[in-house]
Formats: sequence, C-alpha cells, structure tokens
Amino acid sequence: MWFAETTILTLASTYLLSKSSASPLPDPSESHREQNNLRARNIVSDSSDIQSSYDFIIVGGGLAGLVLASRLSEDSNHTVLVLEAGESGDANITQINTPADTYYNSLVGSEYDYAYQTAQQAGCANRNVSWPRGKVLGGSSAINGMYLVRPNEPEINALHSINPNDTDEFWTWDSYYDAMKKSETFGAPSADVAAEAGIQYSASSYGSNGPIHWSYPGETFNLVGNWTPALLTLGIPTNPDAASGDNSGAYITTSSINPSNWTRSYSRSGYIDPLPPRSNLDILTSATVTNIVWQSGTSGNLTATGVQWASSSTAEKQTVNANKEVILAAGSIGSTQLLQLSGVGPSKYLQAAGVDVQLDLPGVGQRLQDHLSGSLIYSTNAETAGDMHNAGVATAEFLSYINSATAYVNLTTLLGSDNASALISSAQAEVDSSVSSFLPLGDSTVAAGYKAIYDTITNQFYSSNSGQIELLLSITSTNVLLQAAIQHPLSAGELYITSNSAFDYPYINPNYLAHSADLTILREGFKMARLISQASPLSAYLTGETTPGSSVSTDDEWNTWIESAVGTEYHPTGTCAMLPLELGGVVSPSLLVYGTSNVRVADASVYPFDLSSHLGAPTYGLAEQASTIIRDYWNAVSTNPNATTSSSSPSPTSTSSGNSNTNAALRPVTCVHGLGMMLSAIACLVTCVMAL
Repeated sequence: MWFAETTILTLASTYLLSKSSASPLPDPSESHREQNNLRARNIVSDSSDIQSSYDFIIVGGGLAGLVLASRLSEDSNHTVLVLEAGESGDANITQINTPADTYYNSLVGSEYDYAYQTAQQAGCANRNVSWPRGKVLGGSSAINGMYLVRPNEPEINALHSINPNDTDEFWTWDSYYDAMKKSETFGAPSADVAAEAGIQYSASSYGSNGPIHWSYPGETFNLVGNWTPALLTLGIPTNPDAASGDNSGAYITTSSINPSNWTRSYSRSGYIDPLPPRSNLDILTSATVTNIVWQSGTSGNLTATGVQWASSSTAEKQTVNANKEVILAAGSIGSTQLLQLSGVGPSKYLQAAGVDVQLDLPGVGQRLQDHLSGSLIYSTNAETAGDMHNAGVATAEFLSYINSATAYVNLTTLLGSDNASALISSAQAEVDSSVSSFLPLGDSTVAAGYKAIYDTITNQFYSSNSGQIELLLSITSTNVLLQAAIQHPLSAGELYITSNSAFDYPYINPNYLAHSADLTILREGFKMARLISQASPLSAYLTGETTPGSSVSTDDEWNTWIESAVGTEYHPTGTCAMLPLELGGVVSPSLLVYGTSNVRVADASVYPFDLSSHLGAPTYGLAEQASTIIRDYWNAVSTNPNATTSSSSPSPTSTSSGNSNTNAALRPVTCVHGLGMMLSAIACLVTCVMAL
C-alpha cells in the first residue's frame, strides 16, 4: 500500500514519546555521500562506463532487479549489468529515506514515478485510474508505503499445484518461506511501542541476517492499541504470528524500516549500497531498454544475444551483448511491455503495434489483476500523526511513523456462512461467461489458464481462512481513515503495446469490478469498516463519518459510491504468469520464458493470481529464489533450492551459492559513531585501494 491523497493508510493513535526525549532526524544524505566513492564503482550514468558485453543483463533496477544484481555478482566469475530507466535517486535521497515522506512529501507524481493510467474503467464510473510505479533505483520499493506482509501458505502451495512441472519444488511454501527469510533482518519494537500499539510477533518467524530490515516505527500512538480489540468484537481474531504462513486476522504488521537510524529499508539501501566495490557489476541509470536482440535463425526457440537501450525517445539506441542471459525485472508493466516490443506476445497485438512477431506467446499481458481499495473518513477527538506533523514535529522517531495496523478477513467472517456459500456457488456458475467477457483476445490456452485461476480462487481461497478483504487503519492526516481492499479479484484484464516505442505507455485494463462477486466482496468490506468505526474501544475516538457519510447505506448507494471512490492498492500481477504453456503461461517454474533459451522474468508479473498480502515481501522472496535458480544453473549446482550446495561441485572459478556467508556483505547498514565510524571508514579506504 502506498500514499495517495484519497487512500492514505495510517494508524489511529495518540502521541507516545515526547518531543524533548526524542533524537533529531539524522541526515541520510551524509552517510550516502560517504559511500559515493564506493557506489560510483557500481552505479554509473554514462554509457562510456559500461562494457560491450556482460554475462547477465538485468532489465530494471527496482525491487527484484537489485536483489538479482547483488546476488548474481557474488559470483566473481560472472559479470552483471543492470539497466534502469530512472535516475539513481541521489538528488532526493533524504526524501526517499524518510518513511513519513511517503505521506507528507511523496515522490508519487514526480520524475521518480512512471505515473501510468489505466484505460477507462466501467466499474469505476468510467474513470482512468492512476497507477503510480517507481522509476528510480529501487523501483517502487523506494516510493511505496513500506508494508511488509507475507502471503499465506495455502496461496504459495496453490502456486506450486497449478504448476505441475515445478518438480524441483521451487515454489512450495517451505522453499519460498526460506527464500523470503533470506532477505530479512527482523527488528523487534521497543517495549514501550509494543505495549502502546498492542504489537505481537514471533521473532523466529523472520530472517535475522538479510539485507532488508523488517521492523516497526520508533514511535506510535496509543489508539493503535485499540485496533485489534475493536476487531475482536466483530469476530476477527488477533493474530500473534502473522509471518509464518497464516496472515489472517488483525495485527500490527512489520514495515521496511531500519531501526538503527529510522530510515526506509529498500532494495538499493539493502542490497546495493553496503556492497564493497565489485568489478563485475555495473548499474546504469537513465537507460530505457527498447528491445531484446535475438540471434538470427532461432525462430521458435529464441536466443537473446543482448538488448538495445536509449536514454530518451530521441536518443540513439545502443546495444550491449549478453553472454548468458537477459533477465527481465521491470515489473508487471515493464517486463510485459518489453517482451511485446521484442516480438514475443499475442501476435494480434504485436502486428497492430507494428512489431515483427518473433514468437506468438498469447499469455504475455493477459489476465492482469490488481487489488482495489478505498477509504472511509472519520473526524476524531484524538491527536493524529497528521496533527503532529502540522505542528512541526520532525524527530527521527516520529518521522518513522507509518501505517501498520491491518487485518485480513476471510469470506465466511465477511459475509456469514450462508451468504458466503451462495456467493461461491454463484461465482462458480459464471466462469464461462467471465472468460468471454474479460479476455477478448480469444485464445484457448489463455482461457484455460484463467479457468484454472478462477477455480483456485473460488474452490480453494474462498473456502479457506485466506483473507478476501484487507482492512487498514490510518491517521497520517488530521482524520482517521478506515480502508478496505479486495485481495483475490475474479475480474481480469489485459495489458498490451499500442506502438513500437518503449517510450509510449501501453494500454492497461485491469477490468476493475467487472465481476459481480468482486463488487459484493468489496462492498461488504466497506460495511465492515463502518462496523469497526462503531466498535469499542476505537469508537470512543471517532466523532463522525465524513466520507461517504450517512447518505450511503443501501447496497445500491454503496455500489455507486464505490465506483467513484476506489483506486489501486498498487499490486498488479499476472501479466507474465508462471503457468504451464497449455494454460497460457509465459514462464516456467525456472522463470524461463517459453520458447526462449535464455530469457527469464523475475518480478511480480509472474504471480498468476493476486496474493492476499502486499507485494514487497513475497517479491523479495521471489527474487532471492530466482537468484538461487540462476546461480545454481550456471555454477553447475543442483537446481533444487532445497538441496545442499555441498552435494554438487560448483564451477571451479565460482563462489558457491547458498552458503552461510552469502549475507555477510549484505547485512543491513546500521548507524556507527565515533571510533566505529572511523574504523569503518579506514576499512572502506583499504578496500578501495586494494581494488584499484
């Protein structure tokens, strides 16, 4: 969940720590500048600083792309290039690093945001819905709302089940859970914050030595502690351990905050900034990849020889060669667009855009899904974070305060047993009509894949404890917001290019609320949010509903309001789905694009269905898993991530992947002072000299 003016997510509470007892906010740009000499060896902005060829070319320096860059370059025998369309973020590093700036000084709408828009949505009063996506090193992890919520075990096991060719079990819960934990370092809240907010957790459910901090704000408000008791009165249980495979119920979740200095922990700060100089890694910014270059005469089994890129729509294209693989990590929009621009996708759309068809792969861009959300707004007699911000409070602890009160509600709790059963039966009867309505491409394999996804949602997720609605509490404005977001939409759409230029935005149509079950579930989610506002002890602090207000009470009134008020929860998936080819899949369980020998996709576009979670946590795990798959393949290690690397012989010139020292260079950066800082600086200087 990100910042948006109409859908701010925050916590309702009172001010815990006094301004006088809190430390001032450190300037993250100071430590940033201290590391510039180190990072200049990896992050470059001039094409003259890169080589003519690399073993691995990663398209996109976002969340997944920088994980891949860091992990693949751990093998000194492999060279890695990242091409990122956006800038480095250095000019706005303090704004990126300050968690509260997600709300008060957002980069959404800036040059760091692609600022996509959907096609007009009939289910949203024919509006073009805004779709912010990060265009900067770190991608959306540099500008988002920093939620870290794991998906459920049944969802991940369903991903494995829907891919019967996942014989190496890359995508079972146990394997995926280990990959997620590999990216993490958990930081417990202070005793005062935990007591005030009612935070419960199990530290053993998290990683302890990974690059990304999973932590809590340095300050909270006592109303946050009323969140879980209020929901408990409505039959929504408190979950004391939401990170180990069951995220249902109500809790205060973790966020990507570095508790040593109260800054944002994101893919660049975690995976790239702490690295020593690596001569085998280059990250080029302001470089938009325009197309993949294919080896001639490989139609039907395409081999990528490199990519072309340009700094702008008017700049000359440049080519860089790939010795081993091209890896797409440009997200659900970018990776899909690039495949299509490169002649891989539905031939009907490629030909219409003036692109020569290299491989007719119908699933590319199909079955696009997204979480849809909106907010009820309440006046309050409690002091909010917005009030404190307006008063000029600017301590590090206060500016680390972001949204974290959440709940995932299953269908039976949301609708009641009888109504849930009726909705399931009704939805199951609509599968054929949904296929013809949502998938105008008309491809039988894409339709078969949609039916398999539809069956997974209606027969498994609807009947399980999996959350169908996410509920959130927000007080970063001067009001209190209660938000609802649908998690497993049956509505699906498509994304496709309309020109042969990478600088022209594609057509984006998620088909919001096209399925009647989605509207019912979302409407009942908002009704439950209203019930929360009336539930003790939270109700004592809410003095009136200002949006939508008392004029909305019947189902028809709710439906009309929803159409005009909802927007994205920023979680698009499905456009490069990991599914069998006969189900319209785009990538195999090894993330290899069907019909190619050396192109993979490793980002959130490969999830065939939306997960009941925010996308950051699972996508860190996906990128870690992808890194293991790729490294083990090229280092001649077992491709099963559950197998020990010691059982096989890695390439003689490579470093083994998956060993206990893998995270040593990527332990999260912490604040150091005095002697510690001096010793650290000396160590960095020695490392630089030795690398010359």
